[in-house]
Amino acid sequence: MSHVVSIHTQVRDPVAIISACHRLQLPEPSHRTVQLFNAEVSGLAVDLPDWKYPVVCRTETGELHYDNYGGRWGDPAHLSRFLQTYSVEMVKLEARRQGQTAIEQPLADGSIRVQIALAAG
Repeated sequence: MSHVVSIHTQVRDPVAIISACHRLQLPEPSHRTVQLFNAEVSGLAVDLPDWKYPVVCRTETGELHYDNYGGRWGDPAHLSRFLQTYSVEMVKLEARRQGQTAIEQPLADGSIRVQIALAAG
């Protein structure tokens, strides 16, 4: 039986963040304090391609802090790609934690279908 699920992503799992960065061939994220244009934020910092400032993941709240000046200091597509990849990695990680298998399938529109194969019994 198939079900469609929409996910509102909160970025909370450091393992999934690291996996998403590896998959996207981004630098290893690091815990640090980052000076954005007008604020200082601490958390797991992710350096996206050609972004002036990193995206800071506050894993305790699930919030993201960043400043891309309306796209002038960083292409929002890179953030969208990171969030999509984080979501897929999180689903796969949680499936493994529960002893299930996740099967990933990229779709023509750029979305990704992840199916969970449930164990018999």
